[in-house]
Amino acid sequence: MNHQGLILWLTGLSGAGKTTIASSVAQELRSRSCRVELLDGDVVRTHLSQGLGFSKQDRDTNVRRIGFVANLLSRNGVVAIVAAISPYREIRDELRQTTTNFVEVYIQAPLAVCESRDVKGLYAKAKTGQIKHFTGISDPYEEPLNPEVICLTDQFTIEQCVYQVVSYLDYQGHIRHNC
Repeated sequence: MNHQGLILWLTGLSGAGKTTIASSVAQELRSRSCRVELLDGDVVRTHLSQGLGFSKQDRDTNVRRIGFVANLLSRNGVVAIVAAISPYREIRDELRQTTTNFVEVYIQAPLAVCESRDVKGLYAKAKTGQIKHFTGISDPYEEPLNPEVICLTDQFTIEQCVYQVVSYLDYQGHIRHNC
């Protein structure tokens, strides 16, 4: 194995495109023979953080759990790709400081665009009060101050965003053509 592990942390609002981009980046890295694990926020919440609510404390606990697993993977030569809203900057910064090879990718789309992509109607339910503590509506989302990559999913295609992320990883030496 010719690569080191890393944590590729995709953050952004619900509907911004985190999971879609993360899945495509994972596929591209696997095609280069990289060892990759995708940790999707919704899936992890179901299996690892079941029972947690959406208070700030519970969200922080969830993100720390995801970060712990991602760190274990990265220490063992795996590219751990995390796709999680992770709304609070302080916790993302904490993870950055307690891990090595942490790359933050801000998947950015305006709230109106995220709402238009919401096939489950979560934003509409949050606006009517049916869902409490919904990030971007009744709870804050703190944008990253210095992410390594910003993907503007309302302006660029998924393929362009994936290329942007993989190119950054290549340029920084995190991966090589033959992982």
